[in-house]
Amino acid sequence: MMAFKYISFHYLKYFSVILIALVMFLVGFDYMENASSLSSSANLVLIYLVYKAFFAIDMLLPLSLIFAMITTKIFLIRSNALVSFYSLGYSRVDVLKPFVVVSTTIIVIFVSLHAIPSFSRADEFSNNIRKNAAYLSPTKDLFFTYKDKYIYFAQMLPLQERAEGIRVFSIKENSLKEVLVAKEATYRNESWHIAQADVITKPDNMSFESKGIKVDHEKGLDILHGFRPKMLDQVYEGKVNFTIKNAIDALLLLSDQNINTRSIKGALYKIFIYPFFVPCLVVIIFFFVPISARFLNVSLFSFGAILATLLVWGILFMLIELSNNKTIPSEAGVVAPVVILFLIALRQWRKYRLAT
Repeated sequence: MMAFKYISFHYLKYFSVILIALVMFLVGFDYMENASSLSSSANLVLIYLVYKAFFAIDMLLPLSLIFAMITTKIFLIRSNALVSFYSLGYSRVDVLKPFVVVSTTIIVIFVSLHAIPSFSRADEFSNNIRKNAAYLSPTKDLFFTYKDKYIYFAQMLPLQERAEGIRVFSIKENSLKEVLVAKEATYRNESWHIAQADVITKPDNMSFESKGIKVDHEKGLDILHGFRPKMLDQVYEGKVNFTIKNAIDALLLLSDQNINTRSIKGALYKIFIYPFFVPCLVVIIFFFVPISARFLNVSLFSFGAILATLLVWGILFMLIELSNNKTIPSEAGVVAPVVILFLIALRQWRKYRLAT
């Protein structure tokens, strides 16, 4: 228990310092690059910096956990605390447990933060502030399919839960059957409500004897049940920064319609599986470190460990981007690498646990 508290305290201390330093560096560098294109409003600039900080945390927190483990381990070696723990009867696995427990706990909290839109969509919001001086810009020319219908929104405003310029095309046996035209629709009671609409119906038999096209004026129509504005905005614009709830709802809703959900699955894998490469890499790197500075060049080891961490993180990041672009399956780009790291870490853990 004494070793657990001591190591956990220093691990959290170094983690906090490293994360704050990396976030401030990224946010400061971004601000210097984009300051000229930002609004003159101090409030918008402050909100922009906050969203950029959230995005930086989302990207750099896993790295900070691994860098903090390396720093803590070097501190324990140089202060001879590591040798003292082993002399008191602690095993390598006992010394490793604080790193695994603390990093896993932080990762679980990190995953849960993706239920908050301002965190999971921080990069999108900050880019909107830079380009449009608003954190949530309207979506234009949205065209998608839903339950054998083709739907077009000239403009959708997710924040106001409203759409303008509505067209709904009904297809039957590969032929256009009906067109619904409306000026606007609002989202309420889990569906899109249209106050007034013109319904244009084409006859089944286009001949001289047919009655021709029929136009009806309808009121109080409800369409797209269950399709929330933010879900539409993210799914059909190809955005990948889903909140947990939006991603799960979209997956459940679209899976019944034979619509490709690879990007949504990839987003869920990125949220729930990708961050857990951290405790795996912590275990792998930990066992490569000797117990005393006499057995290694500390500076060379630190450089090698940081380089290896950046290499693994870069490969994972590249595979995630390939998955987002549907170049490779998300299972191969996100799940498989983390599973491989987990198996290697498990082998290392069992090897040294049995040795003690």
